[in-house]
Amino acid sequence: MSHYFDEHHRQQIETLRQRFTARTEWPTWLLLIAVYAGWFAIVLGSGWLGRAWSTLLLVVLLVLWLSVQHELLHGHPTRWIGFNKVLGYAPFAVWYPYTLYRDSHLQHHRDEDLTVPGVDPESRYLSAARWQGSSLFERSLHWLNKTVCGRFLFGAPLALLALAGEQLQRLQNGERQAWLMWLTHGLLTLLMLLFIARYSVLPVWHYLLLISVPALSIAMIRSYYEHRPHARPEQRTVLNEAGWPWRWLFLNLNFHLVHHDLPALAWYDLPKAYFARREQWQARSGGFVVQGYGQLWRQHGFKPIDSPQHPFH
Repeated sequence: MSHYFDEHHRQQIETLRQRFTARTEWPTWLLLIAVYAGWFAIVLGSGWLGRAWSTLLLVVLLVLWLSVQHELLHGHPTRWIGFNKVLGYAPFAVWYPYTLYRDSHLQHHRDEDLTVPGVDPESRYLSAARWQGSSLFERSLHWLNKTVCGRFLFGAPLALLALAGEQLQRLQNGERQAWLMWLTHGLLTLLMLLFIARYSVLPVWHYLLLISVPALSIAMIRSYYEHRPHARPEQRTVLNEAGWPWRWLFLNLNFHLVHHDLPALAWYDLPKAYFARREQWQARSGGFVVQGYGQLWRQHGFKPIDSPQHPFH
């Protein structure tokens, strides 16, 4: 980015980082407290709220929690990796241990490898060899996952199946780090589920299947078209001008190119950085701009947005 933006813009970014808000990180601290307090309040108050309202509120809270975990792994609200790990390790969303998400996501931030199958851990594309070796059923699932509706309905199950296969292989290979991570995460998840069974009206199966999976499905909408294959790395990342409910739920990660260029910039400063130089950001993205998630639903609810096969890898 230093070769693209002028000195005045770099000074604007530095001014954002030096503000009291950024130095104290009080919005992220408040958000952390709110999510923890909200989770316990909803679970403990589920008898009064009822199963339907408890489910709805917890789904929203878990989507927000996934966004909060993303902030933690990028060094907010503290620069202490171990302390942020403690803050973010609660298994509210069940399926992904914090350290697994942290390590794979930081690897994803190597922009020169974005979308490359087998290299970018968050790539949604297949290599030519993998595509040619896929069955008709597998290809159909991949095409379906390229629609918004398919992504919402099948994205989470497909991701969890891929996760299970990958991590079981690590465990079978006897990787010590994988065993420690999953034993720790498993123990904390078991304690959480026992707490839910004891102090709420929500059955454990209900939390697992009707709360945590739908939350992951909603989070999948954010990453549905965050990246595209392109010869230039900076033009592989989207700028999605989403409305405020989505921006709040995803903590402004819809301004995804800004985040990839400035990964240390906190969630509350991403819109400021974007709108201060909106035309320049859009030029940098090569016009990779989406006018909100509604546009994606309207245009690609049932129509694949591109091919599952990477076009030039």
